[in-house]
Amino acid sequence: MNGLNETVVIWSAECRRTLRSSRVVALLGLYSLFSLVVFLAAIFLRSIVQQMVEAGMMPPSEELPLSVRGVYYLSLFFLPLYIALMGFDQVSGEVGPRSIRYLTVRSRRSSIVLGKLLAQTTVLWALVFALDFGLCVYTAFTTPGFGAGAFARYLVHFWVASALYSFAFLSLTALCSCLTTSPAVSLILNLAVLLSSLILWMTALADEGNPVRNARYLSPLRYSLGLLSPETAQVALSAAAYAVFSVLFLGGALAALRTRDL
Repeated sequence: MNGLNETVVIWSAECRRTLRSSRVVALLGLYSLFSLVVFLAAIFLRSIVQQMVEAGMMPPSEELPLSVRGVYYLSLFFLPLYIALMGFDQVSGEVGPRSIRYLTVRSRRSSIVLGKLLAQTTVLWALVFALDFGLCVYTAFTTPGFGAGAFARYLVHFWVASALYSFAFLSLTALCSCLTTSPAVSLILNLAVLLSSLILWMTALADEGNPVRNARYLSPLRYSLGLLSPETAQVALSAAAYAVFSVLFLGGALAALRTRDL
């Protein structure tokens, strides 16, 4: 088989295995529960914003309510952790017991990494689309003037932004899994990188003029807020940043598995 066919076969098999996995089913339930909490938070935030508008403490909301925008950012914040829990053992789970040798005999190592990564991506993007669709449905029912055009525009914007954002962290999880031989070590490494990213992002709280603030640009979390910016240049910058992170992480994963002794 050529590389593309190998990747498709592995992707198909991994999708079926992922959907049958009890851990993934449990995580899907956990994410669904989180989604419910998110919608409850949206209702709560909306009531507070509405009271402030009526009291003249803030101007009327935009076409997209502030509460909905806040809930979307909240979902993005927890997405990297969910990705780490979902896919930390995608490669390391087979490297440790040496079962990956059966795959490498019949498939290229790059096809293994890409097939497993695409399977995780397919499941996650479908779940993210369901969450974004529900958020837009909620907005349509609670916001006057939020018509079909706005519904379609924000649904596409939400999903594309989530896809770009999540793929960088999916690639990071693949990299951590390719670098280690134990799923536990892979998860710890992944969580450590996420914590480091959060710390780098928080350097933005340093005083103006402090050179430490520049470290925030090294964090993938830094560019999440720009994905929904009304400025096209800011959206393009954030999208380009996540494309660069994805290439670096995925390239590292491919190189790590290609050069290691299996």
